[in-house]
Amino acid sequence: MGHSYGGLVALESARNNPAFSKLAVYEPGVSIGGSIRTDWVPRYEQALAKRKFLDAFVEFSLGTGPDRARATPRWLMKLLLPLFIKADRRKLMLGLLGENLREHREITRLDGSHESYREIQAKVLLLYGGKTQSGWVTLAIARLSAVLLHAETKVFPRLDHFGIDQKAPAEVAETVGGFFQAD
Repeated sequence: MGHSYGGLVALESARNNPAFSKLAVYEPGVSIGGSIRTDWVPRYEQALAKRKFLDAFVEFSLGTGPDRARATPRWLMKLLLPLFIKADRRKLMLGLLGENLREHREITRLDGSHESYREIQAKVLLLYGGKTQSGWVTLAIARLSAVLLHAETKVFPRLDHFGIDQKAPAEVAETVGGFFQAD
């Protein structure tokens, strides 16, 4: 089971690997033709170098967040993020900014390699949220559905990208558990 970048890792791990008989991914971080943007990375790196971690997080949020939020001015996003993300969670997230950069470099390196997932012999459950407002998710699910040999798709109409861990983990776990227990 993998979510976002973890979904990309799971797909990569299952390529030509008979040890996998089933795999579930929730909105895997699969970029197709630059669908997961990285134009925010240079500003992100500059902020990290200056140890301006909230500024880096703003760049990431504007660059990868929901399509409707991308037009938010940086100054406003910088004011809003602390209001919407509790201090303990924000501290955790800011501490992972370096790893986040490494993940997005790998997403960029693998951009457009979705055809290689045709090699996956495992049954794959593709999960996504109906309220996710990022075009890359729709594109990734459609392309993966077309190339995976044994794919099943499930939408969670009330969930977004973080539904798996923040909004309804039990609902997602029930579906995933049923998938792994079947057969």
